[in-house]
Amino acid sequence: MESFISIVGTAFILQLTALPGEKGQLVIAGLATRYNPYMVVAGASTAFGGWTIIEILLGNALKDALPEVYLDGITASLFFIFGAWLLYTTTDSVDTPEVAPEGSRLAALQARLPERLHGFLPSFWLMVFGEFGDKTQLVTIGLAVQYGATPAIWIGEMLAIIPVSLATALFFSKTAHRFDQTWFHRVAAGIFVLFGLDIVAAYTIGRSFLPL
Repeated sequence: MESFISIVGTAFILQLTALPGEKGQLVIAGLATRYNPYMVVAGASTAFGGWTIIEILLGNALKDALPEVYLDGITASLFFIFGAWLLYTTTDSVDTPEVAPEGSRLAALQARLPERLHGFLPSFWLMVFGEFGDKTQLVTIGLAVQYGATPAIWIGEMLAIIPVSLATALFFSKTAHRFDQTWFHRVAAGIFVLFGLDIVAAYTIGRSFLPL
């Protein structure tokens, strides 16, 4: 039985490796060039937090439905897929994304808010719909399959998501320049592969080396 702190740490590390280059972060970057970066992050974090709860519950449902060996196999496969995905999608540079203008209803709602709060609604709704199916969600489901519906997963992931999102928003609100994320992707891919290999090692040689 993993300790609460251990699960928090594992969730933090895995989510941290999945975030660089994620489309949600690129949306935050784009919105931060137009709105208050703190409001952009507040909206995005609210959506992230809600999605994470849903993903944890889904993973826990799978945990109760399948034998442990199958769950470990699914988790290891997800890690290998994430690693390959990151390497495959690695590019030399990442452009600041174009952000589609808000719909008339959203714009009307936002117009009623004080100017300092602008950016919350577009960020929230873009994250609600834009995050569906991203690898950050699959990481959460995989962790819940492994550990069940524990708040440690939510805490660990939010400890990674909020600071990274804030750093992204502040950086792009000041610069909006292109920057190289290739090495982020390669390091993240390596970490995912290591976690996958660790699960395989637990079954092949009877020993696990990483806190998963």
